[in-house]
Amino acid sequence: MEFFRIHRTIPFMRHALVLNIISLVTFVAAIFFILTRGFHLSIEFTGGTVMEVNYAQTAQLENVRGVVSKLGYTDFQVQNFGTSHDVMIRLPLQEGQTSATQSETVMAALKAADSGVELRRVEFVGPQVGQELLHNGLMALLVVVIGIMVYLGFRFEWKFAVAGVIANLHDVVIILGFFAFFQWEFSLSVLAGVLAVLGYSVNESVVIMDRIRENFRKYRKADVQEVINSAITQTISRTIITHGSTQMMVLAMLFFGGPTLHYFAMALTIGIWFGIYSSVFVAAALAMWMGVKREDLIKPIKKEGEEGEAA
Repeated sequence: MEFFRIHRTIPFMRHALVLNIISLVTFVAAIFFILTRGFHLSIEFTGGTVMEVNYAQTAQLENVRGVVSKLGYTDFQVQNFGTSHDVMIRLPLQEGQTSATQSETVMAALKAADSGVELRRVEFVGPQVGQELLHNGLMALLVVVIGIMVYLGFRFEWKFAVAGVIANLHDVVIILGFFAFFQWEFSLSVLAGVLAVLGYSVNESVVIMDRIRENFRKYRKADVQEVINSAITQTISRTIITHGSTQMMVLAMLFFGGPTLHYFAMALTIGIWFGIYSSVFVAAALAMWMGVKREDLIKPIKKEGEEGEAA
């Protein structure tokens, strides 16, 4: 399935050096913001009060958020769980207040707005739990990166494996850099989005690498740069269809999914666009700089006479 077919090979690698320098500058800037500004961690990581309330009718989440924000809270979460009548409210820690005091204050405000609301559960989530979640999330990220490198190494060749992992880390670090620079809330859903981007980005890299290997077999007299350019050009239509369809779904979550899905969709949006860029101008270009060649991907087939001589 193709929207169009490009008959003339686009010389992408002609601009690889300039674009790789831009990538390096962006990557370094992202690391700088991560180290200097840090992350605006959600209460899932920092600890806080979790309340579960029930409404007689369908809960109006925007009204609940309005009531909580009037109490002076800025960093909080309101979302449905289970049914449309049940609402979970996450409140950050505040000096001089306990979980019981927070829940009583919030419940009084909610009852003033709707007398049919009932408190079902109050729970304090300590920062120690948040540290465990953060540690487990980072370990999951490390395992994914190692798995990707092993897979690419077996599937293709070590130069492609290194290039693919660097390209994927490039995407992850830039996403984290955006969240650090703008101080967007970093929650478990955002971490899940980052892990999703890793798998999504490596899929695009694998498609291009596979086409590069096919073109090495097909165009035996072409040089490495021509082979890479032709592989990227041949996959453009597929890239537009795949990423365009995914982006439409992600934009729907971004604009209509509400605050709960907003930053998750933001992480995916950044990852999709930089995933396309890194697969073409980071992974493929790095493999070219490292000297990937036909012999790395296509092993010569020995003839029967040669095997006999070797024996």
